[in-house]
Amino acid sequence: MLRVYIFKRMIASVVVMFLLSLIIFVLMHLLDGDALIAKLGETGRIPKDQLDGLRAEMGLDDPLAVQYLHWVASLFDGSMGESLIYDGRTVSSRILSALPITLELGLLGMLSAILIGVPLGVVSAVRQDSFLDYGIRMVSLLGLSIPQFFLGLIIIIYGTLYLGYHPPRFYVPITDDPIGNIKMMLIPSLILGFGLSASIMRITRSTVLEALHEDYARTARAKGLKERTVVIKHVLRNALIPVMTLVGNQAAFIFSGALIIEILFVLPGMGRLTIEAIQQRDYPQVQGCALIAGAVVVGINLLVDVSYGWVDPRVKYG
Repeated sequence: MLRVYIFKRMIASVVVMFLLSLIIFVLMHLLDGDALIAKLGETGRIPKDQLDGLRAEMGLDDPLAVQYLHWVASLFDGSMGESLIYDGRTVSSRILSALPITLELGLLGMLSAILIGVPLGVVSAVRQDSFLDYGIRMVSLLGLSIPQFFLGLIIIIYGTLYLGYHPPRFYVPITDDPIGNIKMMLIPSLILGFGLSASIMRITRSTVLEALHEDYARTARAKGLKERTVVIKHVLRNALIPVMTLVGNQAAFIFSGALIIEILFVLPGMGRLTIEAIQQRDYPQVQGCALIAGAVVVGINLLVDVSYGWVDPRVKYG
């Protein structure tokens, strides 16, 4: 049954990716200008016949349907097309250099959000209406209210002035210097995860409070189990499914937030790559970045759906 469910979800994912690629393609071509004008810059004032010839060489004068089919065909050879701005560079080669950075930032951000949000949410529920509960709820409210770019700027400015913190000027790959890489990614990942942790705190508190009053929790207490054991072994496991759903749904938020964080902390990830490609009207690059980001989000949601059965054996896949 699980295999059938995964197969159906994969078919649906293919349809979603096709629609996503089509929407991105249309939206990009609705923008003013094209890649040739962006590439020429100030030297773009050349005779119209030469301009038309260059557009023909780049394939920009082909009908939109033909351009889209050419790009779809390039997906099957793994190149995802060639960049219109960087001659000789394929879209996939540029994505392969940027994607690991964004994935690392996103995974660290999501991990920090879970490690902060779940324990604080449980403590807030167990200590309901205490000063600790009010403090945690205040922190979650701040996390929901403060934009990431503002929090990042505050940390950069005041951290530099008063705490001796200096954002690294150059990216350090984890394969070259693991310690230096973690030091560089720590602050950006905490900023990225702070907003998500606030949502996790609130939903964890709500679901744990509800589970604490269920019959199985009362039965566990009646058997003489300690409150800590009741919470960890019985209540928390049943309260995790809504939290997992939230984490899966926030995967897109992680990628959009990574865009801002990468610009603030000069990280050459997918966010910066996508912004530069949009500004330069590099259509194949934007389409490739959007497709990969969509695939990652769809994949994360599929993993979350499959993991429901591991957390709660009562979940059946139909």
